[in-house]
Amino acid sequence: MLTIGKLSDAAGVKVPTIRYYEEIGLLPEAERSAGNQRLYGQKAQERLTFIRHARELGFPLDAIRDLLSLSDRPNQSCAAADAIASAQLAAVEARIARLVALKAELERMLVQCAGGVIADCRVIEVLGDHTKCHADHAHAGHLIEVAG
Repeated sequence: MLTIGKLSDAAGVKVPTIRYYEEIGLLPEAERSAGNQRLYGQKAQERLTFIRHARELGFPLDAIRDLLSLSDRPNQSCAAADAIASAQLAAVEARIARLVALKAELERMLVQCAGGVIADCRVIEVLGDHTKCHADHAHAGHLIEVAG
């Protein structure tokens, strides 16, 4: 049996995250020692590793919940898991397309900048007037925060 600290180290997940996953039901509630310390077995470690890997691949918590539910029934068809992974792939491809548009806009903005004074700076001008952009990238900037 592992304490929450040892589970954290073994699975590469911070202690508050483990508690959160328990709170929202992704991890079953831990057994308790006589001193009321959380104790976890191998199954909990495997489940937590699964969750961490799915999060690294960008799956939202609801999709992870569904995938965990599917993994608890190993003899059924994997069609539902494939559908969840396909939806995640489509979401990643859409984010990549938005990021490519964002990159192109930033490159265009920099190329057009004459490097003179701020009063003539194309970067400042474009940032102040979204209509001077070539693509809609309103949500792409958020992707940097999520991915970074």
